[in-house]
Amino acid sequence: MDDGSRLIGGRRERPTGGRLNSAIANAVVQVHSRYAGRGPTRAQAFARQNVVVLLMEDAMTQGERSLAAHGRQDVALDIRRQLETAIRERLVGAVEDLTGCRVVAFMNDNHIDPDVVAELFVLDRPVPGAQLAPNGG
Repeated sequence: MDDGSRLIGGRRERPTGGRLNSAIANAVVQVHSRYAGRGPTRAQAFARQNVVVLLMEDAMTQGERSLAAHGRQDVALDIRRQLETAIRERLVGAVEDLTGCRVVAFMNDNHIDPDVVAELFVLDRPVPGAQLAPNGG
């Protein structure tokens, strides 16, 4: 897996800026693909200070879509929540590896129509090279 890092002077340099955002989105999609049998068709990530946000589209499996289409949105969402719980450690690990920061909180939610997933990672410190708030803090 290409995590966007580079070797400079014999040591690993973590990606920053857009390369970091892309690497996080790709890593999270790979985790979802591996454990759900398919991943979202579109994903974007961005980091600002000590927060990483991912938005993913078209993430539901065929089974979840079928349940939702037959009026069982509650079951489809419950299955998705159970999956997120099962892969939580892998998602957190991917973000920690790429940012070099510790994840202190992870939250996510899913929406059926449109099929959108939001994941939020709160880190123990600002991501090196991440955008700062407009007030500089």
